[in-house]
Amino acid sequence: MATDIQEKINLLRDTLNKHNHNYYVLNQPQITDFEFDQMMKELIELEKSHPEFEDPNSPSHRVGSDLSNDFQQIVHQYPMLSLGNTYNEGEIADFHQRITKAIGEEIEYVCELKYDGTSISLTYENGRLAQAVTRGDGEKGDDVTANVKTIKSVPLSIQGNYPERFVIRGEILLPNEEFIKLNETRELNGELPFANPRNAASGSLKMKKSSEVAQRGLDCYLYYLLGENLPTEIHSENLETARSWGFKIPTHYKICKSLTEINGFIEYWDKERFNLPFEIDGIVIKVNNINLQNELGYTAKSPRWAISYKFKAEEACTKLLSVSYQVGRTGKITPVANLEPVQLAGTTVKRASLHNADIIEQLNLHENDMVFVEKGGEIIPKITRADESARDAQAPKIEFINECPECSTPLIRPEGEAAHFCPNDKACPPQLKGKIEHFVSRKAVNIDSFGEQIVDLLFEKGLVKDVSEIYDLTFDTLNGLSRIVEDQDENKKIFTFQEKSTQNLLAGIEASKNIPYPNVLFGLGIKHVGATVAKVLCKNFNTIDKLASATYDDLVAIDDIGPKVAESVITYFSDEENKNLVTRLKNTGLQLEIAEEALESDKFNGLSFVVSGTFTNFSRDELKSIIESNGGKNLSGVSKKTSYLVAGEKTGPSKLEKAEKLNVKIINETDFIELLEN
Repeated sequence: MATDIQEKINLLRDTLNKHNHNYYVLNQPQITDFEFDQMMKELIELEKSHPEFEDPNSPSHRVGSDLSNDFQQIVHQYPMLSLGNTYNEGEIADFHQRITKAIGEEIEYVCELKYDGTSISLTYENGRLAQAVTRGDGEKGDDVTANVKTIKSVPLSIQGNYPERFVIRGEILLPNEEFIKLNETRELNGELPFANPRNAASGSLKMKKSSEVAQRGLDCYLYYLLGENLPTEIHSENLETARSWGFKIPTHYKICKSLTEINGFIEYWDKERFNLPFEIDGIVIKVNNINLQNELGYTAKSPRWAISYKFKAEEACTKLLSVSYQVGRTGKITPVANLEPVQLAGTTVKRASLHNADIIEQLNLHENDMVFVEKGGEIIPKITRADESARDAQAPKIEFINECPECSTPLIRPEGEAAHFCPNDKACPPQLKGKIEHFVSRKAVNIDSFGEQIVDLLFEKGLVKDVSEIYDLTFDTLNGLSRIVEDQDENKKIFTFQEKSTQNLLAGIEASKNIPYPNVLFGLGIKHVGATVAKVLCKNFNTIDKLASATYDDLVAIDDIGPKVAESVITYFSDEENKNLVTRLKNTGLQLEIAEEALESDKFNGLSFVVSGTFTNFSRDELKSIIESNGGKNLSGVSKKTSYLVAGEKTGPSKLEKAEKLNVKIINETDFIELLEN
């Protein structure tokens, strides 16, 4: 019996540790918060009943970690603990009873929205942002100050009568509108979309380049003040004071003096949350008096004076009408469930993504199943399960297709990939149209008014079969063209090229000839070559011809260019049709080269450098720029080809060890300056 209980405890610990890792490190949650909390509750009860199996490393004794090796870790001045979760009014009543029993008086609470983002702790010294640290394991977190400084709602300096040093905590989140735009861009680039805004916010905050973080549209709400000399002893008053200093403090909170008021606030936001421009997943209830907070204290994991109420994801049951398959620009096949229309979270849901063959298999879907649908992250509809009790015993099982639904080419599933692909990138209509849509998009050649409907029309009429034919269009071929188009609500109308719309499109096409080379290269849609990689390639190969003739070794020698990108570029330019396309685009007058930057000197000619760590007088990017402007080459990793490792503070020990092993000369910042000046 004891052995069975120990095995059960060990299994729960292993499972919870795995899901903690998925949630905080990989940003890929595989179960709901409710399921996680139920497992945690079961583990805690078993550990209480059987103290002989106590383990200090049990997940019940620690806060889930989002630590990353890419950032310096900082110890929190005040532990950053998680909140206990509740899911019904009875558990809220139990919380209230515990508080009143401990304090022995009527309690004033503050009810706040529970933002579905990633927690942040900001330290201000003398009115300036000194440090931004993630929650991490509660004791220490990642220093993401440079990335947080790109978030416009976080003040770099404040005004008013504030303490010399204090900490303010809150949540970094991605507004729904920005989340949708981000996923559209990722899909356009052939990248996997984020599952929900929380994952997107967390992933964005951990990006290595703050310039890329700045483009993500992150926002930040702050909701708790800590320090030695706080303005008042009342939490809600401190929030309003912090608002006057310049912080973005939520307005959606309420002071409640009874369970009835708390439950009313929860009930209101359970419905109203769908009208917010961002995601919330519950309500936080806090004791308002900070002296009472201190009196109530903390458990090892959570404050005793606060608790969160988690909303259950809204769910609806409807009929699965069919499964269709969409073909993307890269040939990726996405199965889509077509549903009987059903109301869910304030919108009518007709379709839900099934993602890939594995998901279909896991759900065990059959034709005409009754299925339960919820909105993952409250935005993306997904099927969570089928009602097998309502299934017709004769209903055939849904099987993933073997051939492309558009061109009948046998599908492939690359090793290590979850998705299937159509390999017929030269003739599959959706792939051809997707390439055109990508080429004319904003981050590529940015042809105004050239949307999906225009692409469909020109492709169907046989006027544009590849991107070079865009530049053959004339007023006479466009003017008067028309087709029936359908919007998202399946309303039909006729689109016709009038004189004005024809002139606008031709003007946009002509203007695209002045778009810079990196944008054009990105527009070609080479696999793994996103907008940032395109800029790196253009910087190192200032003409398309030089890039086309680059070898694998030439490519991987460039910082930020790995084997996948190198192989993809080689494959693209070894294809005769692609080479002919590039020739035709050159003849249209598109910008497919940039002026080669003049070198300050050639003293580093033939030398290769690896720059690592932090420096006093230069940033890493500045050092790399100096190396290149003096004829040197930057490498991403130490190898036999490396001439020097320029090592600053906090240089990775593996780089130092490898340099010593390969007899690569290690120099510091002073040595580098001497090398440059001599």
